[in-house]
Amino acid sequence: MTLKYLNKDFSAGLAVFLVTLPLCLGIALASGAPLFSGLLAGVVGGMVVTLFSGSEVTISGPAAGLTIIVFDSIQRLGSYPNFLMAVVLAGIIQFLLGWLKAGRLSSFVPSSVISGMLVAIGIVIVLKQIPHALGWDADYEGEFEFSQADHRNTFSEILEALNHPAMGAIIISVICLGLIIWWSYLERRGIQFFKTIPGGVVVVLAGVLLNQAFRLWIPELSLKESSHMVRVPIIRDWEDAKAAFNFPALEILTNSQVYISALTLAIVGSIESLFSLEAADKLDLQRRISSPNQELKAQGIGNIVSGLIGGLPLTVVTIRTSVNIYSGSKTRLSSFIHGLLMLLAVIAIPRWLNYIPLACLAALLIFVGYRLAKIAVFKKMYQEGLNQFIPFIITVIAIVFTDLLIGLTIGLVVGMAYVVYTNNLSAISVGRDKETVLIWFKKDVSFLNKAHLKEVLASLKSGDYVFVDGVRAHFIDHDIYTTLEEFQEDAPLRGIQVEFKGITRRKISNRKSNASIQKTLISE
Repeated sequence: MTLKYLNKDFSAGLAVFLVTLPLCLGIALASGAPLFSGLLAGVVGGMVVTLFSGSEVTISGPAAGLTIIVFDSIQRLGSYPNFLMAVVLAGIIQFLLGWLKAGRLSSFVPSSVISGMLVAIGIVIVLKQIPHALGWDADYEGEFEFSQADHRNTFSEILEALNHPAMGAIIISVICLGLIIWWSYLERRGIQFFKTIPGGVVVVLAGVLLNQAFRLWIPELSLKESSHMVRVPIIRDWEDAKAAFNFPALEILTNSQVYISALTLAIVGSIESLFSLEAADKLDLQRRISSPNQELKAQGIGNIVSGLIGGLPLTVVTIRTSVNIYSGSKTRLSSFIHGLLMLLAVIAIPRWLNYIPLACLAALLIFVGYRLAKIAVFKKMYQEGLNQFIPFIITVIAIVFTDLLIGLTIGLVVGMAYVVYTNNLSAISVGRDKETVLIWFKKDVSFLNKAHLKEVLASLKSGDYVFVDGVRAHFIDHDIYTTLEEFQEDAPLRGIQVEFKGITRRKISNRKSNASIQKTLISE
């Protein structure tokens, strides 16, 4: 780590810390784990994973995408210490996956799917933070799924919040949102004061001061500590400190279920981390390329450490990474600082942290969500063509209406299908000049091109002179050869003349090409 950009990295780390704190607590609560387990995971993600990470800008910590798996695993294994052993084993598996260079698989993810994931995350952030901005905090911070545990969904939760507004929260969120927009605008204008002091910190301070002002002068607008504020567990004595840590139970190693849970955590956590790493590289203003294999090793080390001291499993988290990048992070030092601040704050000033209203954090996250899901991104993807826009928009819709993992799976399937489809169309070019037809294999052709080739051959008319050029194809699949052989046999019966160039196999002969024909054909 370098101290060259300490000012910017400290500002970014501070902003990430303020956002991460309630997310870690909320995810722990939703997972059915001790509240401190989320904080421990956040500290490990910042102070341990950062040291080994393959990226300069990613933030690791407990993720909402694992909450259901964690909750089910704790129930299945019988206790939280038993579950911690699964976390340690998952870390070992992830490290081995990195050592085996399994991270290279992330390179096969279409860029349209990654762009769709970023936009969808932005939309979900905004939708999920609206209730908190209105003062309705029935659901935990960090929830991401469309269908919620309380049998509501993202949209019905917003409607419920509109029916139970808290005027104090609305005032705080509106003022804080306006403040961060104004601060960001002046920062982009290059005014040094606004570039030096992080807007996220100003927003949080404004939220705290507004709520304290309400308590003094307008008590009916003040927010309740029990539901509308950050709630960090307070360590009062040595017994509380010891109770904050849990340790893995070795006896569970004789139970096969722990290995199933570990494998599930490792696979799902690795997939989410690799996708988030690809997204981080797209957001990184310096366009650095991260090592996915190194990231898998780092996540493995982090999960081993987190499991050993009682923390939740970790992944790279796109939301926090976005906050980090948009707050001006330059190096991995910002991630380390956010972990260090979390450790120091939980030990030294937990009561002060509990003065932070969720409404001001909601304003900060809504701003981040907007930056991820700008209309300009939709326009750009549409201008790149339907083969990019359709996988992009399907990924967005799927994530918004399911959850991150299911939505990504749907987007990936559609994206890969479009890659295959467009690749097949571009492999074979057809040109016609009167009764002369050129069928040109522009690159290797496989059985996936068979349907298109048969359509082209079926469309030929009596009297056509067909020239099939396969010079550029280094590989031609057996099914393609067979189709051409059958066409060669049937061509005289259809009144079609055919000539081949660069295609040799069994009955398909190499005949002298007619260069003059090739010059006059109009290639599509």
